[in-house]
Amino acid sequence: MNRHIFALQQVARRTVSTSARRPVENKVPQNQKLFQEDNGIPVHLKGGTSDALLYRATMALTVVGVGYVVYELVKAAFPQKKN
Repeated sequence: MNRHIFALQQVARRTVSTSARRPVENKVPQNQKLFQEDNGIPVHLKGGTSDALLYRATMALTVVGVGYVVYELVKAAFPQKKN
């Protein structure tokens, strides 16, 4: 029993450690310069290739969704005749 409590104390000490972590570089000023420069690119695409891919995927899903909604509305407006 005491062995389990001692193991739990050791795990708790490791997870709540006050050891110094590696310093993280502050990238905010670089990003501010990137997003504030006037180069004709919309702000939602200034992040690079990943932003462009996300934008195109979002637009494609939107077009597919609108097409599906229109299809369902037409199908509901003109039901098939039962013989």
